Amino acid sequence: MVLEQWYDPRRAESWDAVGLVCGDPDDNVDHVLLAVDAVPATVAEAMRVGAELLVSHHPLLLTPVHGVPADDPKGVLVHRMIRARIAHYVAHTNADVANPGVSDALGDLLGLGNLRPLEPHPFDPDDKLVVFVPLADLVRVIDALAAAGAGRIGNYERCAWSATGIGTFRPEPAATPFTGQVGAVSEVAEARVEMVVPRGLRGDVLQALRAAHPYEEPAFDLYARLPEPAASIGIGRVGELPSATTLRGFVDLAAHALPPTTWGLRASGRPDRPVRTVAVCGGSGGSLVEAARTAGADAYLTADLRHHPALEAVSERGTDAMGLVDAAHWATEAPWLSDVAARLRTRFAQEGLKVTVSAEITDPWTLHAPSPGSSLT
Repeated sequence: MVLEQWYDPRRAESWDAVGLVCGDPDDNVDHVLLAVDAVPATVAEAMRVGAELLVSHHPLLLTPVHGVPADDPKGVLVHRMIRARIAHYVAHTNADVANPGVSDALGDLLGLGNLRPLEPHPFDPDDKLVVFVPLADLVRVIDALAAAGAGRIGNYERCAWSATGIGTFRPEPAATPFTGQVGAVSEVAEARVEMVVPRGLRGDVLQALRAAHPYEEPAFDLYARLPEPAASIGIGRVGELPSATTLRGFVDLAAHALPPTTWGLRASGRPDRPVRTVAVCGGSGGSLVEAARTAGADAYLTADLRHHPALEAVSERGTDAMGLVDAAHWATEAPWLSDVAARLRTRFAQEGLKVTVSAEITDPWTLHAPSPGSSLT
């Protein structure tokens, strides 16, 4: 599944619940609905627009369950989707750390350049597959390996290197050769193909290799690669605005860029503090306040900030304290939906896949009243 190539399930936190929640992996999908949350409104929307797949960022079943009866609030949604033949797929913390991922979409929306992880994650290296393929079968074998997950490097897929040469072999009496005769030496024009293989997909890729390769005994090597010294994935992002502004100016920019919510934005810090380097984290990013400061951020935008860490962040650093901008959780993650939609439309352009970004605002806060007489804006 292409979503698992982009948002590797191995990158999800141990407590998370990602992947296919319900649905048949072999069913055809012509229409995908993307939403932050799988709730009654978005499930009804998927049914209304005729989507066969609902992809959400937040898991429907995050906490362990022992059943999904139809009289349970979450169970009834599972039953509705199954009856309507709507599959449900979740990409959560694995989409948070991906490159590009949730925080990249947030940073792009705010106009940040030179984005890099705020808290890089160690990167498990890929293996290297080397296989020898008859020239006539080269494209077919590469396609099969790519479909199984091989050949993905950063934002590129189906990456392969090949060179031609002559392969030679002599089939023994018990062999059933694809080409050549038992007991006779054969020489075949072959390509040496090299592709990277995610370590967790070794089995799938080798199975695809054996199924697609025309030879009874494909000749291949699988090499373990050393870890990469730097990670391009991780939680949060830090980048630079095109030009410097003030904290007040950045808050105004973010308020106009982010999807509108009742919550809006609130910020702490000196309003006229210069801001150029900005850290962001889609969703709850309170644990990364210190990482943002260490990265040299002038302001840090995230959601669900708590009183004491915010107070300490601004009161213990003097007048030059980093600005904190607290936005609605939903609003910091919703921009990712448009990014996924664009990637899916491009990836499946030939298949004509229809992709819809949910029009439902699933931010739970519905009322806001400023304190009477407050002069803060």
